[in-house]
Amino acid sequence: MATAADDGLSWPRERSRIVRDSLGVGVATGAYGVSFGAVGVAAGLSVAQTCALSLLMFTGASQFALAGVVAAGGAPMSAAATALLLGTRNTLYGLRMAPLLGWTGWRRVAAAQILIDESTAMGVTRDSRRAARVGFLTTGVSIFVLWNAATLVGALAGASLGDPRTYGLDAAVGAAFLALLWPRLHDPANRVVAVAAAGVALGLVPLTPAGVPVLAAGGVALLAGALSRRPDATEIPEPPEPREGTP
Repeated sequence: MATAADDGLSWPRERSRIVRDSLGVGVATGAYGVSFGAVGVAAGLSVAQTCALSLLMFTGASQFALAGVVAAGGAPMSAAATALLLGTRNTLYGLRMAPLLGWTGWRRVAAAQILIDESTAMGVTRDSRRAARVGFLTTGVSIFVLWNAATLVGALAGASLGDPRTYGLDAAVGAAFLALLWPRLHDPANRVVAVAAAGVALGLVPLTPAGVPVLAAGGVALLAGALSRRPDATEIPEPPEPREGTP
């Protein structure tokens, strides 16, 4: 990626550009929290439980997965295991971002709360540590604040509608989760994995408790990823070495 010096930009101008781009990502992503708020209530969670998930879990795909298992009548442990399975990718992000950001102590703990797809992407592509920190923090904090505010709005709106089945909102969980996955299906390999995972899940529905088919489908995806070992699809690009003299 080009440096500020290459573009003729001073650090203040580069920082302003990073903040502008990061806030754009934050607003677009955070607003989607309205969907989770409505979906959480439709799945049978209370407004407080739905908001607590956004506040404490804060990883969209895992939240939708947990709500989906709950909506299907699955056991709490199955729902938690499904959410944990989808959230393991954040551990890999942490391994890459920790040395790049260089935080320790409470700062490192706080950064872990906003370690998501978008904040990682906006930080790992920077050419210096201070630029990576600005991109990571601006994106992560803006999404965290907006996602939680939007979740509350969606949950209150969903609760005011009454029984979600009256309006067909009981199907919202599956629809929202499909919307998250749809952009990834442009790759033929991903479509093959999706069909295989769906086939395994459908085959297990009449044989296992709710939640188990989702876990099994996730296992298919993990197995496919382990066998393919495609760096462009499964690894975060190596960040450039931080320049000397940067904080």
